[in-house]
Amino acid sequence: MAYALSHETYTVPELVEYGAAAERAGFRMAWTSDHFQPWQHNQGHSGLAWVTLAALTQRTTRLAFGTGVTCPTFRYLPAIVAEAWASLSHLAPGRVFLGLGTGENLNEGASGGGWGDYHERSERLVEAVKIIRALWTGERVKFKGKYWDVDAKLYDRPASPIPIYIAAGGPKSARMAGLYGDGLIAEGGPLGSNPLYRAAWEEGARESGKDPAALPIIVELYAVYGGEREARQSADLWHFTPQAWKHGYFDEVDPLRIQKKAEREIPLEAVYKDWPVGTDPEVHLKAIRETAAKGATHVIITTATPNQREVIEFFGSKVLPHVGGQTRTMGR
Repeated sequence: MAYALSHETYTVPELVEYGAAAERAGFRMAWTSDHFQPWQHNQGHSGLAWVTLAALTQRTTRLAFGTGVTCPTFRYLPAIVAEAWASLSHLAPGRVFLGLGTGENLNEGASGGGWGDYHERSERLVEAVKIIRALWTGERVKFKGKYWDVDAKLYDRPASPIPIYIAAGGPKSARMAGLYGDGLIAEGGPLGSNPLYRAAWEEGARESGKDPAALPIIVELYAVYGGEREARQSADLWHFTPQAWKHGYFDEVDPLRIQKKAEREIPLEAVYKDWPVGTDPEVHLKAIRETAAKGATHVIITTATPNQREVIEFFGSKVLPHVGGQTRTMGR
């Protein structure tokens, strides 16, 4: 199990404290969102994820951490991502991973980096992965692709291997994740209900010489420690989530418009109807077991209520001890 540090809903200093608290509570892994803006205006925050991760290297000693996800497609140059993660690995050898995805207009286009259709975004991501991995060897890299032209050497190569996990919302991107990633950041719905999704991931992994059974599959699980009041409070901050992929939310550039669109189109109860809600550990353990049964090897707990320290303590003392071997520690 892992804990999500959401830059949309908390400040960087708060997230650093929550990350340190998560390690003390027994979490072995944390991931953080990497956004230029929050998804919704009322979330209220969008600190730079790389700063948070750098600070966590100094506040933790065992916790594995990385992003869910960084997008080296428009806003970030792949070479700079490679440099940043190599530097993080020197601060926390063996504890960092890099989560990658194709991006959202909310971050890429809104910040001035540009935007494109899925075909372009996926091509950019594939090129980016090749550049990042090549630079991590420490050799001089001359890469001229369709989108990136790199002639450089990374003088401080990673202190230890850095796994790359690739996010996928459908079969096409799942196959790409299998081909180019060391693990899959999966959508829980397609993973459990669409056999083509899982098959595409496994096909891509095998084609690139990897055993898909040995690779991690990471799924984010929204959860609420509390009752209906806390559930509504949390759902109000993630109002768009049930229909995000299907109804154009990811192509929007304005968090306020996303919020208003979601409030018009999605009843609040529909947001949290499938989330585990309660103070009974078994409610949350059941949801974790169901997520693992879909194929997840790692479950990321995301919760947006203000009582984060209480939430971390609850999961650390009441849930983690009973998870056992159902989910694995993040790593290669």
